[in-house]
Amino acid sequence: MNTSFSFDLFNKMPIIGIMRNILDEHIEIIAKKYLEAGLTCLEITMNSENAEKNISALVKLYGDKLNIGAGTVCSMNDLEKAITAKAQFIVTPIINEEVIKTCVNEKIPIFPGAYTPSEIYKAWSLGAQMIKLFPASDLKPNYIKEVLAPLNHIQLLPTGGMTLENFTNYLSMGAKGVGIGSQLFPKDIIEQQKWDILSGVYSQFVKRYNEYKTELCVTEK
Repeated sequence: MNTSFSFDLFNKMPIIGIMRNILDEHIEIIAKKYLEAGLTCLEITMNSENAEKNISALVKLYGDKLNIGAGTVCSMNDLEKAITAKAQFIVTPIINEEVIKTCVNEKIPIFPGAYTPSEIYKAWSLGAQMIKLFPASDLKPNYIKEVLAPLNHIQLLPTGGMTLENFTNYLSMGAKGVGIGSQLFPKDIIEQQKWDILSGVYSQFVKRYNEYKTELCVTEK
């Protein structure tokens, strides 16, 4: 079992899938399909039922092949539970200085949520490795390019509103990766346990990212 975050895995497929309120009995099979498709990073939100148990189970099963993280970490209590569960990375929707500084001291990658340039810079200055740009649903991809013009040393992870059709637009503007929730975990497909269809959803995201990388290489030549 590996309890360390792998940036190699993240960079291979810079998509963090956000699992929220998914039934315990579906968690492991979803993670298996996720891994088989070529995706590499999973986040279970701490406001989901049995979050700690499910994070711990996935780290034990897939910690060497997937980055398993805890999301919606808003307090030190949330963080302590996530650390006990061996979460390999931490994601927050807000800036909690104590949470960020604790993760930095413990050498646990943390991606805190921020929205404005001032919030983004503050979170980065506290030692965060990436900043979760949240909510990104009402932001055009060009917002990332504009923020990174003066803050080009900061790595952004837009989350909220990401779809199969638009997520590479954010990457093309300079985002380090993206966080995707319901588009990767469609409620109806999961409730009906249509696992082959879910595998197809994951394969589509992987295919689109690989196409984007190929297009990027061609453009850069």
